[in-house]
Amino acid sequence: MADKKKKVPRAKMPEQDPNVRRRNFKEVPLGLEAETAIAEAKRCLQCKKPLCVDGCPVSIDIPAFVSRIADNDFSGAIGKLWERNALPAVCGRVCPQEEQCEGRCIVGKKGEPVAIGYLERFAADYERNNGTGGVPEVAKPTGKKVAVIGSGPSGLTVAGDLLLKGHGVTIFEAFHKAGGVLVYGIPEFRLPKAIVANEVAALEKMGAKIECNNVVGASVTIEELFEEGFDAAYIGVGAGLPRFMNLPGENAIGIYSANEYLTRTNLMKGYLFPEYDTPIARGKNVVVLGAGNVAMDSARTAMRLGADSVKIVYRRSRDEMPAREEELHHALEEQIEFVLLTNPTQFFSDENGRLTGMECLKMELGEPDDSGRRRPIPIEGSEYKINCDMVVVSVGSNANPLLTNSTPDVSLNRWGNIDADPVTGKTTKKGVWAGGDIVTGAATVILAMGAGRAAANSMHDYLALGW
Repeated sequence: MADKKKKVPRAKMPEQDPNVRRRNFKEVPLGLEAETAIAEAKRCLQCKKPLCVDGCPVSIDIPAFVSRIADNDFSGAIGKLWERNALPAVCGRVCPQEEQCEGRCIVGKKGEPVAIGYLERFAADYERNNGTGGVPEVAKPTGKKVAVIGSGPSGLTVAGDLLLKGHGVTIFEAFHKAGGVLVYGIPEFRLPKAIVANEVAALEKMGAKIECNNVVGASVTIEELFEEGFDAAYIGVGAGLPRFMNLPGENAIGIYSANEYLTRTNLMKGYLFPEYDTPIARGKNVVVLGAGNVAMDSARTAMRLGADSVKIVYRRSRDEMPAREEELHHALEEQIEFVLLTNPTQFFSDENGRLTGMECLKMELGEPDDSGRRRPIPIEGSEYKINCDMVVVSVGSNANPLLTNSTPDVSLNRWGNIDADPVTGKTTKKGVWAGGDIVTGAATVILAMGAGRAAANSMHDYLALGW
């Protein structure tokens, strides 16, 4: 029986045609049909010691939810997911499953792993489109109140976990809609806004209060929240401070940080201008510096906004690119050009200060550095120019000091990130926890959620027993 399961080919995700989707913002993967999802779920071996669970930062009972799909019990599948994950429709779309759950899958040892991410998305989408609209049952109210600062993946996870345990939760969001990076950072074609809104609405049904347009650190301090009656606070504000390369000419008009570029595109449906009256800058010859998932998002966004050419300029080779393989594959399909072993050295602009191009230097790879990737070494005399009218700098981000400056008793590390216990998320300030990118620096959605899960457990102990 096991041999037969291994021989069944992995389900293929239907997608928009690359030549069509490169000019629209509709979601690229179209989702599995029920029949395909059931067949894929039956490939699971239901291991007695499921390594896939060990690979999941929020410890979803993967064999249990997959077996329910195999048995055509889709409501049971979403129920199992909800036990450990408040955002299954999000995780099914943007988690790096190939490095985590699917990377540990036993079926994948001699073939292709079970498509756990596809199945998670299927269960969540089926519930949203065909389910009862129900939400997990919450415990009896404890009378305790928690402030969650930031409504990104870690904040939403903390909120969901603490609501289940009976605590009151108020989420404070600086923007006008909840979702954080899920709404303002990740493009519509990869994670539709309606999906995030649905997950947030489920938390509201469970009792969460959401206060948007509220910048904690400016409009109110954490200390004032405690004075207003909150018993604990969680900081999950992400790492939204742009990082640039400090190269000559970098102040030219037409050079953006990836943070600003994606936020402006996502803000109030800027990506649909002029259908929606939120204008967005459009380049014809666009260069994106960097090769992570955010760089791929930026490049694919520029193509959809009408660019004639979009280049990814990266100082290492294809093998060292940190973006998910799926994102690299999609970018190449959409005619994004990879300019590898190349590093910018300066930018050029016209008499009006507008970007006209950049000088680059060719590189070669030496020995591995601290990251484990081979170190790029400049090739002397290899300078050349790339003409461009827009550059998006996607080389990482830093912690925004706005909140931490107003909370001096929360200790920071040398990079300006919050110093929090790696197991519990506790900060140096009593009653305050932190997690996600504000602690680790820029990372993945699911790792932020894992940090939120750990913090929520610690916060629950504190609310019940004290510090």
